[in-house]
Amino acid sequence: MNAPEHPDARMVGDINPATGERFFEIPETDLAQMPAIMEKARAAQKAWADKSFHERASHIYLMRRYIVDHAEEIAGIVSQSNGKTLTDALATEVLPCALACNWYAKNAEKHLKPRMRRGGHLLFFNKRTMMLRLPLGVVGIISPWNYPLSIPFGEIVMGLMAGNAVLLKVAAATPAVGRAIENIIAAGQLPDGLFTHIVGSGSKVAGAFFDNRIDKLFFTGSVPAGKTLMAQAAETLTPVSLELGGNDAMLVLKDADLERAANGAAWGGYQNAGQSCGGVERIYVEAPVYDQFVTLLASKTRALRHGVGCRDHSVDIGSLTTEGQLRTVQQHLEDALAKGARIEAQSQPVGDQNGLFHPATLLTNLSDDMLTVCDETFGPLLAVQKVADLDEGIRRANASNLALTSSVWTRNTRLGKEVAARLEAGVTTINDHLYTHGLSETPWGGWKESGIGRTHGPEGLEEMTHAKVVNWDMLPAKRNLWWYPFDDTTWQGLLNALRFAFPSNPGQWLSASMKLTPFLVRKMFTGWKTDD
Repeated sequence: MNAPEHPDARMVGDINPATGERFFEIPETDLAQMPAIMEKARAAQKAWADKSFHERASHIYLMRRYIVDHAEEIAGIVSQSNGKTLTDALATEVLPCALACNWYAKNAEKHLKPRMRRGGHLLFFNKRTMMLRLPLGVVGIISPWNYPLSIPFGEIVMGLMAGNAVLLKVAAATPAVGRAIENIIAAGQLPDGLFTHIVGSGSKVAGAFFDNRIDKLFFTGSVPAGKTLMAQAAETLTPVSLELGGNDAMLVLKDADLERAANGAAWGGYQNAGQSCGGVERIYVEAPVYDQFVTLLASKTRALRHGVGCRDHSVDIGSLTTEGQLRTVQQHLEDALAKGARIEAQSQPVGDQNGLFHPATLLTNLSDDMLTVCDETFGPLLAVQKVADLDEGIRRANASNLALTSSVWTRNTRLGKEVAARLEAGVTTINDHLYTHGLSETPWGGWKESGIGRTHGPEGLEEMTHAKVVNWDMLPAKRNLWWYPFDDTTWQGLLNALRFAFPSNPGQWLSASMKLTPFLVRKMFTGWKTDD
């Protein structure tokens, strides 16, 4: 459902960044209604949490059916709103949403059902423990414009399958995708109030979430915005999950399949006009294959076509999504060229170029002080550097404050796994890049300033819940051995328990066990007699 709007609500428009055409508008949410929205969500969530996983899944499968049946329409909306090509929208937005419905509907119960926890020592033979994963309540999602459908939708499905209500705020640049998500959710026939789409400024909506005690906030965006939200959340101790971007490194080893590596670099670096936090930005190539790799990647880059991608399938790369992001890419390129970088190749324009386009650009002759190397560019620039050996490549790959994903390219899978363990990133892939976000079963998130927390997979489901311990006695004991009253017998009994648990030799264990047994029987199974 869409949130209530103010009678004089400001209209938020959606402009196709590839053409400049305004094609959609939606009224801004009246945030004065947030207490009522929250109250309705909490009421709906209580009833939803009582449903079985099977019952929740039945609603999610209805959403999956809608996504499949309306795939072309949804891809078209994403393409118009974000600027990416239709094929890109189908492959990286629509398909992952259907996969997410499928995986979470089938696997949420397996990972969130109550589990018995084995005891840690024989001393606690009488105790039994069960772990519960209980819904948080109402979760808020503030999503970005680079993957306006697949990023929030996966989190929505996780939240719903875990038993939560969801309040969604999509990026201001892509409100039409927010309406598309509303339509998908409506097909799921959820209880009224369980899902609400909020339209408005990200900072204002976040403030309203915190003021109304949202139970957790999931945010995907820039590092500065994430830090601001985390500071706001600290005021109410609201838990947050933050995915804040990357400056991903790709290591090409001397034994790599260079054809595959060049194809993977072009995809990982230029896909979505480079606007992927998990995309390739820095490439480190071992010296013996550097020249050959650059020649191959340059030929791939020149073969790519950039242009309007929402009309047909004649282009490979669409436009950037915002004017601000285009300026950032231009600034990073100008900075690199001023400091000595060289353009090896660029993609070719196709058709009308009135939108926010920037050619895919391959750069060499780079230094570590260039913005495109040391900062996140978030655009179609690929920076390739030569390294003497593997150790230098790993060192330079790890020399970043961002650590979301990385990749290593080698024919030796064993070596690839060893290198992956040394790379500082939340995800490292071998001979591939920029796809694990679409694997619902794999956790997504990074180290360092790339964020905190995880989405997707069992870990993402757990982020949507409270961990709850339930512990009880198996036998009807009257007292634990450390309970009152304290006396010499209790003191000696505890010492014997310690020596029984961790004896220095067999004789000490035998002596302690013989003394401990009668003490336990006396302490645990007889009452405490007082003078009253």
